[in-house]
Amino acid sequence: MKNLLLALCLLPLVATARPVFIGTGSDGIYLANFDHEKGILSEPSLAVKYERPGFLALHPEKPILYSVGGSNTIAAFSIGGDHSLTKISEVKCGGKGPCHLTVDTSGRTLAVANYGDGSVVTIRLEADGRLSDIASVIITEGSGPNESRQEAPHAHGVYFDNANRFLFAPDLGIDKTLVFSFDPATSEITPHEPAALKAPPGSGPRHMDFSADEKHAYVINELTNTVTVAEFNKESGSFTDIQTIATLPETFTEFNKTAEIEVHPNGKFVYGSNRGHDSIVVYKRDSESGKLTFLQHAPCGGKTPRHFAIDPSGKWLLCGHMDSDTISILSLDPVTGMLGKPENTISTPAPICILFP
Repeated sequence: MKNLLLALCLLPLVATARPVFIGTGSDGIYLANFDHEKGILSEPSLAVKYERPGFLALHPEKPILYSVGGSNTIAAFSIGGDHSLTKISEVKCGGKGPCHLTVDTSGRTLAVANYGDGSVVTIRLEADGRLSDIASVIITEGSGPNESRQEAPHAHGVYFDNANRFLFAPDLGIDKTLVFSFDPATSEITPHEPAALKAPPGSGPRHMDFSADEKHAYVINELTNTVTVAEFNKESGSFTDIQTIATLPETFTEFNKTAEIEVHPNGKFVYGSNRGHDSIVVYKRDSESGKLTFLQHAPCGGKTPRHFAIDPSGKWLLCGHMDSDTISILSLDPVTGMLGKPENTISTPAPICILFP
């Protein structure tokens, strides 16, 4: 009877807990549980050792997690029933300094952005999700006016469209979000025409996100602390720049660089992170025009918010602070878009990516 009562007491906790994988600039991938009813994150524990795993991505159908690695590698891990991780394959990334990756909707191609040499790479996946051969390696030429950061191309993100026709790659070094045609049958990419969404010189495009209907794209620019809003034509693969909006208060004059951007699941709000101001900027999104209106600068709860993730319920934002080795939970009002004060700050070594499976 005592064991039965204990089990019954634990049921609500289990029912409201969601696993969270955390990519780090440290010794491996960490695992925590998030209670989406109370907004509480458990103390993360090391799920698997891997050198500077950084950014993570999931297979769309299979229990497999992919990670960049600190030795110019990409690894695939099987996810156990208890969310434990076991490495099942590893390959070279096809370039230098892998910083971001994603998997196409068919689950047969993994794309990688290599910051070090600016290459955009696609890797074929086996039917069981294991990493196979490199299908494409593309390095674009160019530079930008910021001599310390834009001396050459620096691909910083990769994103497939829902129809699996295009791959997009914001490149910090050349002030362009590159557009590639994608062949899911071969996993190959080729330069598309129009070739890119151009940003003003010195902007440094870093990451991007789309509205759910893919009518609008939002690119956060690391070097000028702005967000570029663009209309997206799903048929032609072309962008039309319609707005640029600041991520910082006009009165803030200290050093800052942006990092992550995410559209709320309800499509009404857009969020971006400021590293230096150490805040999350909140915008209201017009669903028709796609344009943004500033709402709030919310303190993020730590130093250098390199990444954040909105939980699947849309009621919480989990923010990872790389330089204070912490993750904070911010309440999120889906009606107003506003964020609450950072709570439940948990120690985590150099968090770089927060991922809900």
